[in-house]
Amino acid sequence: MNKNIIIAGVGGQGILTIAAIIDLAAMELGLHVKQAEVHGMSQRGGAVESHLRLSSREIFSDLIPKGKADLILSIEPMEALRYLPFLAPDGVIVAATEAIENIENYPDKEKVLETIRQSAQHLLVEAEPLAREAGNARAGNVVMLGAASPYLDISAEQLEAAIARFFGRKGEEVVEMNLNAFRLGRARATKEDETNQ
Repeated sequence: MNKNIIIAGVGGQGILTIAAIIDLAAMELGLHVKQAEVHGMSQRGGAVESHLRLSSREIFSDLIPKGKADLILSIEPMEALRYLPFLAPDGVIVAATEAIENIENYPDKEKVLETIRQSAQHLLVEAEPLAREAGNARAGNVVMLGAASPYLDISAEQLEAAIARFFGRKGEEVVEMNLNAFRLGRARATKEDETNQ
């Protein structure tokens, strides 16, 4: 098994939470894990990315080379475009559709989404309504983890166990809310997959 994942978004969206949950699940499976984080501005709204590499063999670099990412998981659509040069020819983009217009000349959102559609195999997800349905609008990152989960080569059960472990110290209610967010995101991906068959 070998999986190269770029997780992208802006500060405050929970990028590193996604990476930590995947890390926990992968380590439980005995996989080798390398993770590198690049933070933008220290305030909320700055670009944040995490390179996450999982393998059944030893990994020597924590950065993903250009053209080698199997998955770009982006919680903000324009941030998905920033990492297109890293995407492998058969790679997948899973991106939230909600834009965070944190710059003055943010491009037209529909043009951003259309560029994603034309660039690679993709799944676009309205994460915020699903997060609210799960019980907390801030759970969009876990919704997106659920949406990306079919592309991770880690079972839903193992990812759910990692979610329970990660959020366990915050209490059962928080764990259940995040599990619900994950399941709603995964159901969205499964529904899209069935539609495309």
